[in-house]
Amino acid sequence: MQPTTLILGLGNVLMTDEAVGAEVVRRLEQESDPDAPLVFIDGGTLSFTLALPIGDCPQLIVVDAAAMGAPPGSVRVFEGEAMDRQLSVNAKTVHEVSLSDLMDIARLTDTLPLRRALVGIEPEFVGWGDRLTPTVEAAIPDAIGRILALLDRWAT
Repeated sequence: MQPTTLILGLGNVLMTDEAVGAEVVRRLEQESDPDAPLVFIDGGTLSFTLALPIGDCPQLIVVDAAAMGAPPGSVRVFEGEAMDRQLSVNAKTVHEVSLSDLMDIARLTDTLPLRRALVGIEPEFVGWGDRLTPTVEAAIPDAIGRILALLDRWAT
């Protein structure tokens, strides 16, 4: 079965809460039906090579630490144009700028997924370290639940 949804986790696994996107995607992949039409990618801190897998799927969910001015561990979903606005207005880390660039490449090549969302998790601390803070770790089930809800809604 051809994958219909790319679930892309972003972040640097050596920078504490910056790693939350990769961790959410890792756990979600472990919990998912292997026959589901999903493809999971740990995008790390991004590169332009992700333009191809983004363009190959009509649906995209990006999971990332996002500075939203909310309490640490808060989870928000930005869908469609709201995602585009979040990326353009709040591009505070290098990989968010690159994600915005990837979305622009997809627009220019007419491969921008019609359904796309950013699941942002407010970090508590971003600095050297290989573990999430307890507050952000506790937000992972909420993030996974929101992703599953998106997938269910998009399936109808």
